[in-house]
Amino acid sequence: MARAKSLQALRSGVQIVGYETDTPGEEPALLLADDGDVQRRALQPGERLELSLKQRHCAGTIDGSGDTLRHLACDAQQAPYCPQHTDRWPCARCTGDCDLPLSTCREEHAVYLAAFAPATFKVGVTRSWRLETRLREQGADRAAHIRTVENGRIARQIEADIATDVGDRVRVPTKIEGLHRTVDADAWADLLAGYDPIATYTFDYGLDIDDRPVVETMATGTIRGSKGRVLVLERAGSTYAVDMRQLIGYDVGRQAASRQLQSSLSAFE
Repeated sequence: MARAKSLQALRSGVQIVGYETDTPGEEPALLLADDGDVQRRALQPGERLELSLKQRHCAGTIDGSGDTLRHLACDAQQAPYCPQHTDRWPCARCTGDCDLPLSTCREEHAVYLAAFAPATFKVGVTRSWRLETRLREQGADRAAHIRTVENGRIARQIEADIATDVGDRVRVPTKIEGLHRTVDADAWADLLAGYDPIATYTFDYGLDIDDRPVVETMATGTIRGSKGRVLVLERAGSTYAVDMRQLIGYDVGRQAASRQLQSSLSAFE
């Protein structure tokens, strides 16, 4: 997603309308809309995030690019998006039985395997030049580039074949369950033994978590970091994992939230 202008001061009528993950050249951020303007709230480790969640409704849409992003609001009650503003990506469930409907389908593609701690694996495809970005967007702990092909149709056919054994989706709750763990090296090696990787990757998101965080939907706390679309916050001695997609659509206030939250066991040690 294109970068929006830096966050200045929050005023009334602010809505969370998107997020940016920690990818090469980009820092993670929440995208906040205020009367049509789109502003970035960078998510720097060690900083305090103090937004209180209010009502949630459709996040509308963002138009433009660079520093000229504009938000078009929508008051529909469906969240994060109403049917009119739901993005229906034609490649989401493609298995290669297509006529290359998008110009991007004709670009060179990479087929990869990704690992999520401790031992959840998936196959995926992306345009070759976006490989590392795509892996970090998903919060992969390890990955292997296993094929390079001339277009997306061939890549999807290979993906569909491998997916019968490996799978091609990992849900966010599964990723959160492994935030405090490391990849099972033996299981990963066993998987890669059946392939001849072109390159392998290991990612470190700097979270330094000893226990599984509590799952919450909130935007108040000290930022520990992020991994893909999962934001990790510390508050009152407990660590929380927030799926940033679950924040999209909320109107927010600039004061810290004060509601009681479930605490982790480590808060009482």
